[in-house]
Amino acid sequence: MMWYDGGWGWGGWFAMAVFMVLFWALIVAGVIALVRYLAGARHHQDSGPHPLNGEPRWGSRRAEDVLAERFARGEIDDDEYERRLALLREHR
Repeated sequence: MMWYDGGWGWGGWFAMAVFMVLFWALIVAGVIALVRYLAGARHHQDSGPHPLNGEPRWGSRRAEDVLAERFARGEIDDDEYERRLALLREHR
């Protein structure tokens, strides 16, 4: 039997291994990008008017909820909380 030895030698095996790793890295990156894209599209559908009562929402939280969280964390005092809450409810 005769063996063909006019190929790339060890360089061919090394190049094939590198290309295989790059191939699978591209496949994994593509799947991750697809999942992130689909999850982002679903996230953008959640924002906007509330489907049940039509109240506008900021992201997926109402402004009053954000104000209550700031008050609970101590970022604003009770006078400022009540003033801003009244202002929000006045402009509904």
